[in-house]
Amino acid sequence: MLNSKSFLGVDFGAGSLKIAEFELDEGGNLVLKQYGVKPLGLEGSRDSAREGVIRKAVQELFAERGFGSKKVNACAPGFHVFSKFVKLPPVDSSKVTQIIQYEAQQNVPFPLEEVVWDYQILGTTASGELEVLLVAIKSEVVEGLFRTAEGTGLRLQLVDVSPAALCNAFRYNYGDIEGCAMLLDIGAKTSNLLFFEKGKVYARGINIGANSITQDFAAEAKLRFPEAERIKIAEGFVSLGGAYEEPENPHQAAISKIARQVMTRLHIQVNQTIQFYKGQQGGSAPQQLFLAGGASVMPYAAQFFAEKLSIGVEFFNPFRTVQIDPSVNLEELATVAHSFGEVVGLGLRNAAQCPVELNLVPKSIRKRQQFDQKKPYFIATVLSLVLAIFAFGWFFDRVASVQRTAQGSILKDLQPLQNKESILRRHEAEIQQTKDKMAAYNGWLQQRFYWPDLLFEIRTILLATEQSLGRPGLPVGIWIERFGTNSTAGPKDPLLEEEESSANSMYKMDPKLLERYGLMPAAGSRENRWGAAEEETDGEEKVVDTTSISATFRAVDLTTRSGDPSANGKIAFMVQDALQLSDLLDKDGTKLSGEISTIDPDDSTFTFDMTIKVKPPVKD
Repeated sequence: MLNSKSFLGVDFGAGSLKIAEFELDEGGNLVLKQYGVKPLGLEGSRDSAREGVIRKAVQELFAERGFGSKKVNACAPGFHVFSKFVKLPPVDSSKVTQIIQYEAQQNVPFPLEEVVWDYQILGTTASGELEVLLVAIKSEVVEGLFRTAEGTGLRLQLVDVSPAALCNAFRYNYGDIEGCAMLLDIGAKTSNLLFFEKGKVYARGINIGANSITQDFAAEAKLRFPEAERIKIAEGFVSLGGAYEEPENPHQAAISKIARQVMTRLHIQVNQTIQFYKGQQGGSAPQQLFLAGGASVMPYAAQFFAEKLSIGVEFFNPFRTVQIDPSVNLEELATVAHSFGEVVGLGLRNAAQCPVELNLVPKSIRKRQQFDQKKPYFIATVLSLVLAIFAFGWFFDRVASVQRTAQGSILKDLQPLQNKESILRRHEAEIQQTKDKMAAYNGWLQQRFYWPDLLFEIRTILLATEQSLGRPGLPVGIWIERFGTNSTAGPKDPLLEEEESSANSMYKMDPKLLERYGLMPAAGSRENRWGAAEEETDGEEKVVDTTSISATFRAVDLTTRSGDPSANGKIAFMVQDALQLSDLLDKDGTKLSGEISTIDPDDSTFTFDMTIKVKPPVKD
C-alpha cells in the first residue's frame, strides 16, 4: 500500500543504486523507514547499457523491499555532472542572473541548449565577490533518468547532484564541527572532495574511483569484472607500504598493491586540492577528514589517509542525527551507512531549507509536472464546459450559420499566415543545418585529445604486462614496432594540405609525442582535418579507417631464458587480453592477427601482429 506521507531518496550512482524511504515526524524531523542497495557492476558506468541496468535494479529493489512511496528525489551520477565554483565581481542584484548566464556559457563544456544547468550563491568574500556554485548536466542524461523512473512507476520531483546532496547531509549531521573539515566520498568511477569551514563550502570532483582497482586486478588476474569485484570486496585491503610480509593469498597480494597505487593517485589529487583551497580560496588547512562512499571502508584505507595527510580520519555517518524507524536493522544499516550521504541529502530537501538547493529538472519536464498538478482543475473546468454546452445547446444552433460565415472569413485570413509559416519552416531547416555543422566541428575539436589518450592507454598496458612478467634475472621488454591504420581507396579530400610522404599508413605526430608513448614508426604520414591519415595510390586518395589499427609488437624472447617454450605466446595473449579490457577499445574487434614470428637471432626478439579496434569510432 502506498504511503502518501513518505518519499524516496534515490542515488543513481555509477557502481550501485541506493534507495531510502523517509517520513517527517510531527516535529518535521527526518525519519528513515527502510532502505536498499543494489550493485550495478561495470555496466552501471557505461552509457550504452546504464539505463537498462538501472531499470532492472529499481524493479528488483522494489520487489525485495516493498517501498511504500513513488515520489522520488533523485541524485544524478557524479561522472555525468559538471560543477565549478566561480567568483563574480560585486554587482547590482538585478544583474547577477545575467552575469551568471555569461559565466555558464564560458565554463560549461557543452552548448547551453544541450544541458540543464543551475547555480547557487553560497556567500560573499571579504572583498565583496560573490561565491557561486555552478552545475550542469546534459539534458539527455536527465531525460534518461525520467524514462527510467516513469518505466518503473516512479515520479521524479527533483534532480540533485552529489556535491550539493553531500554538503546538505554533512551540515545537517556535523553542524557542530569547528575549524576546517574535509569530506572525501570515494565512488565507483569518481570521487567528491568537500571542504567545510565557518559556513563556507568548497567542492571538487576527482576522476578516480574504486572501479579502477577492480579493473586493474581483473586485468592482472585475468578475471571478469564481476568476479574481480567480488574478490576485491571479500579479500581486498590497502597495503600500508614499507617492509611487511606479503600475504600468501595471491589475490590479496595483488589487490593490496593495486589498491595502494590507486589510493596514492587519489591522495595526490586530494593534496593538490588542499593546496589550491588554501592558496586560491583563502581556506585553512583541514583538521579532520571524513571518509564516505563504497570504497572508503576497504581495510586500512583510513590508516592510509591518516598517514599521508597527518590528520584525524573517521567515517562519515549521514544518519548521525536522523531518526531510525524501529523496524530497521541497525547492524545491517551500519555496514552501508557510509555510502548513503547523497541519499540523506536528498531526503533533507523535503524536511527543511537546505544550505544548497539545486534542481536539474529540464524546463520541458517542469512544465509537464506543473500541468499534471493542475490537471484536476482542468478536468473540472472541462466538465463545467460540457454542462454549459448541453444547457445552452439551443443557443449554438441559432448561431451556427453566423459561425460558418465567420469561418469562411477566417480561412481567407489564414492563407497569408500559412505562407509565412512555410517560409519560417524553411528558415528553421537552414538553422538546423547550421547547428548540425557546428556540432560536427565541435566533435572534431574534441577528438584532438583522443589519440594521446589511446597511446597512453596502450603504453600503460604494456608496462603493466612487463611488470607482471618480470622477475630477477629475467629481463622483459615489449614495445610497438609498427602502429598504423587500415586504408581504402576513395576520392581525394580537397582539404589535404601536402602530398603523402610515405606509403605506410602511420600517423604523423610530433617525434617527442612518439617518444613519450614508446612509438617510433618507420615513416610518417599526414593527418587530414578529421585526424585520419590518408595516402595517395594511382591517382586516388586512400581514406584511412581510423577505427581499425594494425599494430606490430616486438618483445624480448623469454622461451630460452625462462625455459618455457610457450612463454612468447603467453606474452602475446596477455597483451591481447589487457587491451580487450580497455574502455577505449572494442573487445570483439581487438585481437591477435597472423602468427607469432620466429625469434630474431640478431637481438633475441620476436614479433606478433594485432588488430586494434578503437571505441567509440572517430567521426569522419
